[in-house]
Amino acid sequence: MNNLMAGHKRFRNGYWRRYQKRFATLAREGQAPEAMVIACSDSRVSPEVIFDCAPGEIFVVRNVSNLVPPYAPDTGNHGTSAALEFAVTVLKVKTLVVLGHSLCGGIRTLMSGPASNHGDFIESWMAIAQTARKRVCDSPEQGEDFDSLCYRCENESIRVSLSNLMTFPWIASRVKTGELTLAGLHFDVQTGKLETI
Repeated sequence: MNNLMAGHKRFRNGYWRRYQKRFATLAREGQAPEAMVIACSDSRVSPEVIFDCAPGEIFVVRNVSNLVPPYAPDTGNHGTSAALEFAVTVLKVKTLVVLGHSLCGGIRTLMSGPASNHGDFIESWMAIAQTARKRVCDSPEQGEDFDSLCYRCENESIRVSLSNLMTFPWIASRVKTGELTLAGLHFDVQTGKLETI
């Protein structure tokens, strides 16, 4: 906790002072980000840092392995779907980005197969990306090692999420009319480079 509070002090003395007027405007007028980014919860992959954004520029939702579930309007708790609905129908963002990354722990777990201790949530959440795992495992490339398989699965899972985005009627209709653009990006933690998927 001491590290967090020390960080907040640095924030107040640096970042806050630099953007104080912007924060005041955002507080007064509300937010109007042009883009939404669906990113992984991984501590190495902060969209605001990767895209060098000022406060209010992007609307972000983070979850394990940056997954988008298919459209399922039921009584379940759908945090990612609720964030999507708010960003698209209320904030009217113009771009939706699925931001995957290298060395993703969730994807590595998925590629390793079911664990002996199933836990309460992770295995069922990662089932969203089973199609990605199947695509990779059904067509391995010659001499491919585990890391390479995981890298391909990271990219395939981004494609699965992009496909799942199109199952949301209010996303599909806006994509069709050109009001909304979807994009998939893969961030390399080691090199800092972005690759379009």
